Amino acid sequence: MAELKPGRSPEPLIFELAKPGAATYRVSGTDESGRARPGAVPSLPNELLRADIDGFPELAELEVVRHFTRLSQLNYSIDTEMYPLGSCTMKYNPRVNEAVASQPGLAQLHPYAPLALQQGALALASKLEHALCEISGLDAVSLQPAAGAQGELTGMMIIRAHHRAAGRDPRTVLIPASAHGTNPASCTLAGYSSVEIAVGPSGVLTPEDLAPALSSDVAAVMITNPNTLGLFERHIVSICEAVHRAGALVYLDGANMNAIMGHTRPADWGVDVMHFNLHKTFSTPHGGGGPGSGPVAVRKDLARFLPVPVIACDGEQFRLDWERLDSIGKVTSFYGNFAMAVRAYAYISMLGAEGIAATSEAAVLNANYLQERLKDLLHLPYPGRCMHETVLNDERQHAAGIKTLDMAKRLLDYGFHPPTVYFPLIVAGAFMVEPTESEPLHRLDAFADAMAAIVAEATLDPELVHNAPHTTPVRRLDEARAARKPILRWTP
Repeated sequence: MAELKPGRSPEPLIFELAKPGAATYRVSGTDESGRARPGAVPSLPNELLRADIDGFPELAELEVVRHFTRLSQLNYSIDTEMYPLGSCTMKYNPRVNEAVASQPGLAQLHPYAPLALQQGALALASKLEHALCEISGLDAVSLQPAAGAQGELTGMMIIRAHHRAAGRDPRTVLIPASAHGTNPASCTLAGYSSVEIAVGPSGVLTPEDLAPALSSDVAAVMITNPNTLGLFERHIVSICEAVHRAGALVYLDGANMNAIMGHTRPADWGVDVMHFNLHKTFSTPHGGGGPGSGPVAVRKDLARFLPVPVIACDGEQFRLDWERLDSIGKVTSFYGNFAMAVRAYAYISMLGAEGIAATSEAAVLNANYLQERLKDLLHLPYPGRCMHETVLNDERQHAAGIKTLDMAKRLLDYGFHPPTVYFPLIVAGAFMVEPTESEPLHRLDAFADAMAAIVAEATLDPELVHNAPHTTPVRRLDEARAARKPILRWTP
């Protein structure tokens, strides 16, 4: 069975560790308070010297180092433990990616360097574009978008440009309730109105679900496949055909490509535009470890609308082509987050075609294994084979007064980061688990064992679970209050 992790005392605030008179470094020519001594010339200009700051902490260097080192050890990291966040795909980023991206010729290349010095970087970016085309089946790619959500916005701008070029101006985008959560916001930013399409008890969209909403005012359908329930949209080909008959385009949110790459290609279903999340599928850093990258892929007749500049090749010479009259324009600085492109290209090159397919297989296998381990502990609202993630909920724990949040907090006592909770919204009390392809069997078993222990506790001692966590430096927070009324300034 899973074991509880030992607790730890909270780390004091640096203000509480301070001792008056302690110092790490003193600028020459200043007194103990930091002010310039009369007649002395400080080694820093006066405008950079500050008078006393009321309550400013005074510590020796060793104490500063130890304080922040202890704080860093409280951080949860994929380098130390499993991150089972559904939808977010928090997986291990191979260190070979970092080694390649840190090569001086790549890491130190200035984006305004002469074109002759950019040839290697442009060649790498061009090869990544071609790799993403091969994986998606689509014909052209832009690496510019600096995040998945910006990739969505870029894709919707391309769709709008397509319709306007054809003399049309539809105003509506249809989005299944099982789609990724950022889709409606991207539609709004692109000037469209989004309409949610409910999904039936199977958890996937059917042509019958979609048909009543299709009209001449529909510009596109944004669909996530596999969807946020972790299910493959098995009617996707029929849906694409119906959308095209209505004169609309199909946009694919490619956030979950790590479940299908190497086995099926979105272009073969009928997808017109899609974006990739390099952090979710191709192991570039995620979140605060970013920056992000959300390349957009399109079919051939939409390539003329891609953002400028476009990488072009004249023989063996690469250049940036700005002469694109139909382009939607520039969407980010320079040519996107190049360091992320380097990491993604290193990862794809390391895997090769067989490795890419095997990666998807491992992601799906891990998710289905955990689903089998958990489905007798929690309620599984959409039974059947999942893809990269599984979505359960707290229905079976209601009798004991235990909710999803309680179990998520209790997982902290067992040393696990909780999974995504209360998303997707179409599952009440959702408990969304994505082990990714990175995790070995023994870690999946440890997570499942911890959940089994928590479910047993929920029956035998509900208050223990309801008041969790118990072993963390900080106990349960009032998260709603913290979000609405954050305390941003320390006062003694």
